[in-house]
Order: sequence, then C-alpha cells, then structure tokens
Amino acid sequence: MNLRHLCLTTSIVLCLGLASAHAQQWNSYRGPNRDGTVTGDLALTGKLKVHWKVPAGSGFSSFSLAQNKALTLVSENEQEVCIALDSTNGQELWRTKLGSNKYDGGGAAGARGNKGGDGPRSTPTINDGMVYVYDAHMNLVCLKLDTGNEVWRHNIKTDFDGKNIKWQNAISPVVDDNRVYVCGGGADQAMLAFNKKSGEIIWKTGSEKMTHAMPTLTSIDGQPQIIFFMQSGMIALNPEDGTELWRNKFDYRTSTAASPVVFGNHVYGSAGYGVGAKLFKVKDNQAELLWKKPNRLMNHWSTPVYYEGHLYGMFSFKKYGRGPIQCVDPLSGEIKWSQNDYGPGNCTLVNDKLVALTDTGDLVIVQASPDKYTELSRNKVLQGKAWSTPSIHEGKIYLRSTTEAACVSFE
Repeated sequence: MNLRHLCLTTSIVLCLGLASAHAQQWNSYRGPNRDGTVTGDLALTGKLKVHWKVPAGSGFSSFSLAQNKALTLVSENEQEVCIALDSTNGQELWRTKLGSNKYDGGGAAGARGNKGGDGPRSTPTINDGMVYVYDAHMNLVCLKLDTGNEVWRHNIKTDFDGKNIKWQNAISPVVDDNRVYVCGGGADQAMLAFNKKSGEIIWKTGSEKMTHAMPTLTSIDGQPQIIFFMQSGMIALNPEDGTELWRNKFDYRTSTAASPVVFGNHVYGSAGYGVGAKLFKVKDNQAELLWKKPNRLMNHWSTPVYYEGHLYGMFSFKKYGRGPIQCVDPLSGEIKWSQNDYGPGNCTLVNDKLVALTDTGDLVIVQASPDKYTELSRNKVLQGKAWSTPSIHEGKIYLRSTTEAACVSFE
C-alpha cells in the first residue's frame, strides 16, 4: 500500500468511525471532530430555503449546536456575551455576560475589505450538558447548557500569569471526555488542561507564547495527542498528563491563526504575514520536515479541510473579498485548482461537497474534487463581514456574520 492510499484509508476510517456517529452533534468549532468535516444526510442541491434570519451582535464566532440550541458569542453594550438561540426559529433563549468587549482590531461598516465591525473571535464548545467558552480577554467559563448559569470560571491572565496576544484570544476550548484544553498561561504553565466538571487544573506545562490557532486533538500512529501551535512552533503533548511527545519549529510573524491539519502521520501547518506552509511527517515522536513553501499556501485563519488526499480551503492573505478557494495536494504542495472571490471566509466538508462561506456572505456549494473547480450553487445569505465557519446540524446550515445570523437548507 503506497503512502497516498494509506493516508486516504486512515482519513476514511476516521471520518466513518467518528463523524457518522456524531453527525447530528455539531458541538464545537469546526464540528464533531474539530476538523471541519461531517458525513450524513444533508441536501446540498435545489432551492435555498431560509428558515430564519436574525440580527446578531458583532462578532466572528461560529455556531455550536445541541439540544435544539444554537450557541455563539456576540459583542453588545461593552460586553462579550454568550447567547443561546432556539435552533428551529432563531428566538433567544438565554444570554450570559462573559467580560469586556474591548478589542484592538476590526473596522468600520462595509462588506468588502477589512471592514464590517469587530467582536468575539472564538466559538463555544458544548459537552455533556455544559458550555465551555474562552473569550477574547482569556476568561475560561463553564456554563449550564439549559440555563446559561455559570458553573466555574478562570481568568488565565490573573490565575495563571497569562498574557494576551495582539487582537486578543481567538482559541475555542477543546474538550474531550474529561478535560478542557486551552493555552495562554505564563512561564511553566503556557498549555493547560482543566477538569471539565470542577474546573480544577489537571496539568500545566511549557513557557511558549500563544497564537490564535486552536489546538488540534488527534491520534498519530495510535498515540493520542493534542498539538498546540505556539509562536515557537507545534508542540504535541500527551492529553493525559501533558508530557511532551514531539515538537517542530515554525516561523511566527504577527499572528498564526489556522490550526494544524493531521492526516495519517502527516501534519500540515500554515500562517500568514509572509510565513507560508510546511508539511511534517511524525514517526517515533520525531517530526521530519518534508517541504516548506515560504510566503505561499498561506491560510490566514481559515483552516483547510482534508478529503481523499487533498486539502480544500481559503488560501490567501489579506485578499479581502478577492482571495481564492483552492485544492492542494498536501504531499507535494501543488495547487490543483484555484478560484478567486472568496476572501478569508471558511468552508466545511459535508460528504463530498464543500459548504463555503465567502467573506461577503455568499453561501457556495462546491464539489470536492481535485479534477477541477465545480460550483454547484451560490446564494447571497448574509450582510456584513462573514469570517465564521458554516455549522451543520440536523440537515440545516447555520451561518454568522458581524451583523446577522441565519439558518438555511436546500429543498
């Protein structure tokens, strides 16, 4: 079996074994496996039906969904707020204030360019009837899903000597069976794992500085690991006790915001600001650099999805309203096809199709194939700046911009 077939087989096993079992539980940023992919019954052809559309406070947070609730973060009245909407009609069920909404980014109103407002950068995570939020000012908060009442809270800056990053925290909490993972603490406590029920610290380690990239919880060669994309590079830790498994070097300039992508025993990473992309192969807890593309294949903050041996996503830097969606062979770094006018939006893979959201609010369905770019449909859905990721739940697509939120499907 050659390398490409091995990677393909591993990807299929992971998708079928995990995503199908949780196809109706889009409970965290980028879905049930946090990799932007899901399988299941979802019509992606036909006439677009808008089930509801509501005004939303400014923000870049996506939706997480469970128990007929759609959760996201908004910025309102000098506060960052977690809100729960009824997923069937968009009516607000509860809201909980988290902390200050003072940011050092954003822009004036307008659809194209780096404009259209500012707001929360992370997405709530739902797990076992609880909601976990890591807001822009590094408040890690556990709430009850049914009421929004607070259960426990840590401020990483004050409790763990943390220091925020330019444009503030954008990391969504990563939650497994027992632990909540974040980063941003100070010396010897940069990477952190908490008991998800009590909020007590389980382990803390490292002195690396944080980035905007969400950690990747995965398994390589049967070894569970969580990969933190820090300013010094990627650091893989054992989720149980925080012991280091491997690390690699990765350049850092201004911001790294796209998460590592794992397929087989390969790890792809990318950053903007002239950094570019790299591919590593992990074996025996050593990360070997296979290739690097300086100032190329830059994922500004849109983490690509992996499907049948290829990466699909928005590869551009500061090409607001213009940057392309691309298909890339990750083993070589070759671009198979490229289509402009997406900007730094985001896409989700559903079965063999891409559900792509342009930064100007167009919902585009694209065939996930390396042969050529095939656009199946395009509909204008949102006004405002759309930098969030499409969420899939019970046959519907949930979308956000800096001005409104919507639930749609095809019929």
